[in-house]
Amino acid sequence: MLKEYRICMPMSVEEYHIGQLYMIARHSSEQSDGGEGVEVIENVPHTDPSHGKGQFTEKRIHLSGKLPPWARAYVPRFIYLTEKAWNYYPYTETEYTCSVIPRFSIKIRTRYENNNGSSENCLNVNEEELKQRIVDHVDILTDPVDERHYKKEEDPANFKSQKTGRGPLKEGWRECADIIMCSYKLVDVSFQVFGFQTKVEEWAQRAIRNVLLLGHRQAFAWIDEWHGMTIEDVRQYEIGMQEETNARIRSAQEKLDSDGSEAEKKEEGTDCDGAEDALDHSEGSETEKKQDSTSSKGSGSGTPVSPQKPGYFSSWFKWS
Repeated sequence: MLKEYRICMPMSVEEYHIGQLYMIARHSSEQSDGGEGVEVIENVPHTDPSHGKGQFTEKRIHLSGKLPPWARAYVPRFIYLTEKAWNYYPYTETEYTCSVIPRFSIKIRTRYENNNGSSENCLNVNEEELKQRIVDHVDILTDPVDERHYKKEEDPANFKSQKTGRGPLKEGWRECADIIMCSYKLVDVSFQVFGFQTKVEEWAQRAIRNVLLLGHRQAFAWIDEWHGMTIEDVRQYEIGMQEETNARIRSAQEKLDSDGSEAEKKEEGTDCDGAEDALDHSEGSETEKKQDSTSSKGSGSGTPVSPQKPGYFSSWFKWS
């Protein structure tokens, strides 16, 4: 499933470079809790023959609790996506894969331009992709945000920047803004599994759109915190936030692993005790059965033998 999201922002491409790095670092930290969130594995300078100097990052996005209920039944308790990104600003490439779901992948190509989303093919999409592409304009002002993540102070309809004087935004702002840029994101989601392809690809696209909407609203609402930073300043901020977030995720996961191991031991102990009781009961039932059978034959009665209670079979199913 191929979609091109166009997200306009009331700032220039040069300003957005700083704002984007700040927003990603802080947003990742805020979304990381209880062993879930974004863990940074590598963040280093990188040079490409075609695109020149840039930055390479590899991250793990731990998301078990963020999956829909129908998906949790098919994946391990701890699951993460691997994100690899090559940032040659104002052009970037990002890939997402999952080791336990080899047929799932997300590929994103992004370009940033100083306009209001009017470029029809700034990513040089070929003819075949153009036929599949669905263009989706994401409006940080009017598009609804999940109520769990809504904050009045981050609402572009309420926020006014003290440093730049920008905001609050009014309906139709993209047509009349003096300073505006657009993030063009071509998102290709693939899940080649019969019976699940459409459902998973649609869910992934919705999740990506929600993250883009929330993240860009925050980047604008936090402008007074990052405006005036240099690239060196924001890289230092990024490193500090990554170290803090990584430590928090690892600590939470170690606790979850420990709690899970203890729970499994208790469950195994309970099952074994139950199995022994069930086995004793089963053996007792056999003795009773023989006695009843003897008694029945002796009395000439046609009364059936009482059926065995299901304790043994219940424990067997637990072991299976």
